[in-house]
Amino acid sequence: MKERKIPMRTCIVSREKCEKRDLIRVVRDKEGNVHVDLTGKMNGRGAYLKKDKDIFLKAKNSKILDKVLEVEVNEEIYEELNNLL
Repeated sequence: MKERKIPMRTCIVSREKCEKRDLIRVVRDKEGNVHVDLTGKMNGRGAYLKKDKDIFLKAKNSKILDKVLEVEVNEEIYEELNNLL
């Protein structure tokens, strides 16, 4: 049987390559709204964060999501990320 390829993505904070299932995707859609994408299939510009509270805190303090998604990310998104863990 043929082995399936495991999708690898890079965390924007730690720059560590991880399997896609070990990361959380945050998406900006065409209207400029930011969402946490649990399915990994939403349309729009995405950024991946490792599932770790320290990574979420670093992303919030450095505002790296704002830079990558090119839009201001609300506090609610960071709260939602923390609640997922």
